[in-house]
Amino acid sequence: MARFDRYMLSQLMMLFGFFSLVLISIYWINSAVRLFDWLIGDGQTVWVFLEFSALTLPGVIRIVLPVAGFAAAVYVTNRMSSDSELTVVQATGFSAFRVARPVMMFGTVVLVMMVILTGLLVPLANRAYSERSLEVSQNTASRLLTEGRFLSPADGLTFYIRDITPSGELLDIFLSDTHNPAESITYTADRAFLVKGENGPQLVMISGLAQNLRHDSNRLVMTRFDDFVYDIGALIPKPAERALRYGELTLFQLLSGDSEIAAGAKRTPQALYAQGHGLLAESLLAFAAAVAGFSALIVGGFSRFGLLRQILIAIGIVVCIKIVEAGIANVVRTQPGLWALAYIPAILGLSVVWVQLSIATRPQLMKSLRLSGAAG
Repeated sequence: MARFDRYMLSQLMMLFGFFSLVLISIYWINSAVRLFDWLIGDGQTVWVFLEFSALTLPGVIRIVLPVAGFAAAVYVTNRMSSDSELTVVQATGFSAFRVARPVMMFGTVVLVMMVILTGLLVPLANRAYSERSLEVSQNTASRLLTEGRFLSPADGLTFYIRDITPSGELLDIFLSDTHNPAESITYTADRAFLVKGENGPQLVMISGLAQNLRHDSNRLVMTRFDDFVYDIGALIPKPAERALRYGELTLFQLLSGDSEIAAGAKRTPQALYAQGHGLLAESLLAFAAAVAGFSALIVGGFSRFGLLRQILIAIGIVVCIKIVEAGIANVVRTQPGLWALAYIPAILGLSVVWVQLSIATRPQLMKSLRLSGAAG
């Protein structure tokens, strides 16, 4: 690798890391606030919150990576142009295509990262997130440990705790069990402990009273006890085996055409195949965005007034390509057989890059275009 390539690539990677860190932090904070309200409000620990936050990171990185790549390419190109570094390099005989070589290397790095993210890390993170969400929703123990509120962790079950001591002792317990249509049982106890059993959480009540109301005879039977174990886990239905959802399938699974996987995801094999190519096209588009940010600026040449106009043109090109991508995505979603159309936005972006680099390679062509535009 030439010295210029190493220099420009290092600048691109450094700014890419900076923009990625800033954008990931912004997106992560927004999602972390919602997670905090859900998990901490549901009685979960901080460690569970951190675990869920970590599982959302691949999806956040997938969103910001193309934006960070584009921003890094635009920033580095603008700075090197303002410092006349690109002008000096081009004066030594480097064509626009030659100058673009480190940018293409950088775009390839972004492309590989996007393929790994969209094809492997994001589906695995989504799968783990769904499984842990199901576990948390089934975790009755955490939902029971709430003071001063009447809770219903299962059908026919009402639970109340007046206070919880720092040692985990539950004070002044009220438990109403009406899941059996033949009778209703109400338990009250001075103290209790929540422990784990084979079938789930168990409530060990100490020094209490059980009131059994039999509906057939309207008889109330009261029994005092010193200690009593109530199996809460037996009343909670066990979750059925969960099938993989659409966003939890890896790139290999999407492109495999397996009918069983498609049936589990409630999609056709052709729809999964189209989704797989959509992920590849999305990764290729990240490459095109990074190179387009460079080509839109270098075509303007050196200017003492800066490259604001070219920067706005670069942003406009990316916005137009994203609009085309959104329209084609809707078509492919309804007609999976047209999956090849998913690559059109990336091909369009690369075509624009080639045209711009070709114009930048021929400065006289650019001058004639400017003169014709001024005359018009």
